[in-house]
Amino acid sequence: MQEHPIGRVTHYYNHIGVATLLLTEPLKIGDRVHIKGTETDLEQSVLSMQIDRQSVHEAKPGDPVAIKVTDPVHEHDVVYLEEP
Repeated sequence: MQEHPIGRVTHYYNHIGVATLLLTEPLKIGDRVHIKGTETDLEQSVLSMQIDRQSVHEAKPGDPVAIKVTDPVHEHDVVYLEEP
């Protein structure tokens, strides 16, 4: 499976399991992401996504998007889009 970087984690809210991302490429519900850092190695599908507390199905580069994550992540972790 190939992957390419599409953004970075800018904040992680551990009490609700949500990461905010700054995207350099589009992201949509159903995409599979791999979040990697010095202490992070998480692969999951994007099941929910919000911009300014409003649910969205797709986000564009530059959008400050929040996604629900299954495990803790860290600021500056790189977000990769997995491609089949």
